[in-house]
Amino acid sequence: MSMDLTEKISYIKGFAEGLNLDQSKDEVKVINKIIDLLDDMAESVAELQDCYDESVDIIDAINEDLLELEDYVYDDCDDCDCCDDDEKNPLYEVTCPQCDEKIVVKEDELLCGEIDCPNCDAVLEFDFSDLMDDEHSDGCTCGCHDNEHLGEDDLMS
Repeated sequence: MSMDLTEKISYIKGFAEGLNLDQSKDEVKVINKIIDLLDDMAESVAELQDCYDESVDIIDAINEDLLELEDYVYDDCDDCDCCDDDEKNPLYEVTCPQCDEKIVVKEDELLCGEIDCPNCDAVLEFDFSDLMDDEHSDGCTCGCHDNEHLGEDDLMS
C-alpha cells in the first residue's frame, strides 16, 4: 500500500519525535520547522489534487453534454427530408453577372428562383420551368414560391 504525502510527512514527524532530540538545539529547531513546512506543503498539494479531480469530473460531464448536443445538432437524420445531405441538396457553382464572382449555391436555393449575390447584393434570378415537367414546376423546397413558376430567364438575368 502506497502512502500519500501527508502520511509520509506524519511518518517523518513521528520518527523525528521518536529520536528524543534535544528541542533546545538550533539544528533540531530547523529540522522541526522543515517538517512543519513539508506538512503544510503536503496539505496544499492534497487540496490542489482534490480541486484537480473535481475539475476533471466537471470537464468530463461538460464534454459528455457537448457530445450529446453535437449529435443532436449535427447528426444526419435518416428519418426525415430536412437534412441538407449533398445527395438531397447538391451544390452548384454560379457566376454573378454583376461582379463576375463565383458563388456556391444549394439546389433548393436555385429552385426558389432568385438569390442575392453575397458579394455585390445583386439579385440573381433563375428559371427552370423549361426543364421541369408540370408536376415539379413548383420545385422550390423552401416555400418562397409555392404554386408559382420560377423566374423569367433561362438561368440568370
